[in-house]
Amino acid sequence: MTNTPALEDVLARIDRAAQAAGRDPSTVQLVAVSKTQAWEQVEPVLRAGQRVFGENRVQEAMTRWSDHREGIELHLIGPLQTNKVKEAVAFFDVIETLDREKLARSLAEEIVRSGKSPRLYVQVNTGEEPQKAGVLPGEADAFIALCRGELKLQIEGLMAIPPADQPAGPHFALLRKIAARNGLERLSMGMSGDFETAIRFGATSVRVGSALFGARPAPQA
Repeated sequence: MTNTPALEDVLARIDRAAQAAGRDPSTVQLVAVSKTQAWEQVEPVLRAGQRVFGENRVQEAMTRWSDHREGIELHLIGPLQTNKVKEAVAFFDVIETLDREKLARSLAEEIVRSGKSPRLYVQVNTGEEPQKAGVLPGEADAFIALCRGELKLQIEGLMAIPPADQPAGPHFALLRKIAARNGLERLSMGMSGDFETAIRFGATSVRVGSALFGARPAPQA
C-alpha cells in the first residue's frame, strides 16, 4: 500500500485538527469526493488505501464504481431525484441528501420493497439559500420526526454545505445544535476549504475533493 502526497497531507491535517479539538482522529471519517474525476486521478487514492468515496450523480457513480465496488463505501452527496431512488438504494451505502418529503416517501417504499437500507442523512440548508437543496433549519425537527415516525426511516445524521460567501463556523454550529436536540451523533460537514473548522465543530465525516484530486475538470461545452 502506497500513499499519495495529497492523501497523506489531508489525513495529517485531519489528525491535527482533531487533536487540536481534543478529539480522537479516528472519529473523523474522510469521504474522498471522486465526482467528475477521471479514473486515473481516483485510482492512486484507492490504491493507497482510501475506501470511502463520495459521488454526486447515481449514473456517474455506477459507471465509475461498478467494476471496483468490493470493499468500498459509497456516499451519495449530490441531490437525489425520485426517479433514481431504486438505483441509489441498490448501489450506495450512505445517502446524505434526504431533503424533502416526496423523496423520503420514495426511499421508505424502496427500502421496504428491496430489503436494502442505506444509511441516511438529512441535508439541512443552513444558509436558507433558495438555489440550494436542503431542509430549512426551522423545519428540520418536524422533517426528522416524520422520517423516523410515520416513514420508519433510520436517520443516522445531518449534512450541510454552508454558503460560500459566509464564515462556515456558525453554520456548522447550527447543524450540530439541530443534531443534538434530535439525538443524532453523525455530522457530515466540511469540504476542502473548511474541513478543519468543521472538525472543530464536531464533524464526524468530511467531504474532501480538490485537496485530494486537484481542481475538478471543467464541464465540456
